Amino acid sequence: MTVGRLYGNALAGQWRGGLVLLACSVLEGLPAFFSGRLVELAVDKGFSAGRPGIGLAWLGVFGIAALAGAFGSRLVWRQLGKVVEPLRDALVTAVVRGVLHDPAPPRSGPDASGVARITQHVEVVRDATGGLLVQARGMIVTTVAAIAGLLAVAGSLALPVVVPVVLALAGFAALLPSLARRQRALTLADEGTAATTGSIFAGMRDVVACGAEPVAALTADQAIDRQASAAIRVARSGALRSLIVALGGFIPLVLALALAPSMVARGELTAGAALGALVYLATTLQPALRGLAATASTVVLRLLVALRRLAETTAPPNVHPGTESPAGLGLAVRDLTFRWGAAPEPVVRNLNLDLRPGEHLAVVGPSGIGKSTLANLLTGLLPPQHGEVRLGGVRVSELANRPRHVVLVPQQAYVFAGTVRENLSLFCPEATDHRLIAAASAVGAAPLLARLGGLDAELPHGPATLSAGEAQLLALARAYAAPAGIVVLDEATSALDPAAEVHAERAFAARGGTLVVIAHRLSSAARARSVLLMDGQATLHGRHEDLLAVSPRYAEMMQAWLPARRAAS
Repeated sequence: MTVGRLYGNALAGQWRGGLVLLACSVLEGLPAFFSGRLVELAVDKGFSAGRPGIGLAWLGVFGIAALAGAFGSRLVWRQLGKVVEPLRDALVTAVVRGVLHDPAPPRSGPDASGVARITQHVEVVRDATGGLLVQARGMIVTTVAAIAGLLAVAGSLALPVVVPVVLALAGFAALLPSLARRQRALTLADEGTAATTGSIFAGMRDVVACGAEPVAALTADQAIDRQASAAIRVARSGALRSLIVALGGFIPLVLALALAPSMVARGELTAGAALGALVYLATTLQPALRGLAATASTVVLRLLVALRRLAETTAPPNVHPGTESPAGLGLAVRDLTFRWGAAPEPVVRNLNLDLRPGEHLAVVGPSGIGKSTLANLLTGLLPPQHGEVRLGGVRVSELANRPRHVVLVPQQAYVFAGTVRENLSLFCPEATDHRLIAAASAVGAAPLLARLGGLDAELPHGPATLSAGEAQLLALARAYAAPAGIVVLDEATSALDPAAEVHAERAFAARGGTLVVIAHRLSSAARARSVLLMDGQATLHGRHEDLLAVSPRYAEMMQAWLPARRAAS
């Protein structure tokens, strides 16, 4: 479903609120329709006829109509949230889904441009929709009511004042394509600034370590300059638009003032009708046209640009929930290939691998070589561009209730606000307290569980109340308690000390099923039953001792790690 269809369906789903808004609009438009007519009656039937009481009475009716219109406006604001907030929720869901299924997400760190889409574009759509439902809707109602009233009160004066209005609207329409292009350029520049600065902040430690602060500052300055230039171009177009709209609203009033005296003198208009026409033009039609044009060029334009940008970035692939159950726990990898974006070389190339139940595999290789990518491929979080991964003869992407078969524990542990029990039972809601406590004890999280206050303890702020190591212990206990036969630890013990890491890995190795460890410390390779070495073009699979003998690269990595280990000890 496109974002445009999602937008339309979300609005259509609020049709009851729309009917209420329509009724409120009719009530809100009463002053615009009756204002000039009531002023005409007050002048002609009251003040000009020497009956000021009658004139004041008609003005009193005008006041009652104004109160009714104000009450209608109040009802509009009360109904606004019932229409707009469900739309916002639907769009945020679409954006998050698009970010999760991005075929070329950031290699590391948060997706800053995705965050910008949620915080900026969705809010633009929300605010613009609210503006349309309140401002543009009200202005259209007011404009139509004022024109209808003007024709009824002073039809002979209506034609001369309509021509400049039409010309102004035509000139404004001619500016819209340019305004749309410049608004889109500003939107893209905003996203570019968010992506650039987000990547710099995420890698600040590396920037400082490499002494690249000047380069990072220059890159950020260039992105901000592009954003500022785009904003200036939008402002210039806006100024021209405002000039055209102002002339379109001011000239009709001047013409009415110039023509009305002679028409009254010839008997074509009464004094009350002339004054009523001026009321329509000065207090109703002119501000309504000015506001309508301003809304169309800002609110509507920003809405269309934001919807188009969301449509470009949130359309997910056709993802269907899995329905298959595996026939066993054997994991088979065949001709697996994956590359990020338009990168010329894949990070995983034609990989073939068979992991039997009970296998303990360590994956090692230089930083950035593709180990975490492989973890996501093995667990079905990334679709392979070529080849397949099967568990018990079933593609992992087609597994029903995948977390019950395959579990990934990433380096950045996911802990959410709620009780400790809710966190540990995420992948196994039916787990008993005994099972959860045993899982925590097995991976070395029993002291943490006791410190927190047991399974009923609340984590009101999620991981903010825990250290990185404590969050990893809870994530490890969660995976241990799950019924999954395949567990992948992607540097999931990086925040633990070496002794705690050994304890956790041995617990998973003794748990049963298949264990894949993306090694944070190379000691994980020595403990594993087999090792997969990823080194760009070459990928080797074998026992630790065999790889030491046949792979100079593996032996070199081990030799480099041993001195660091001795120094740390």
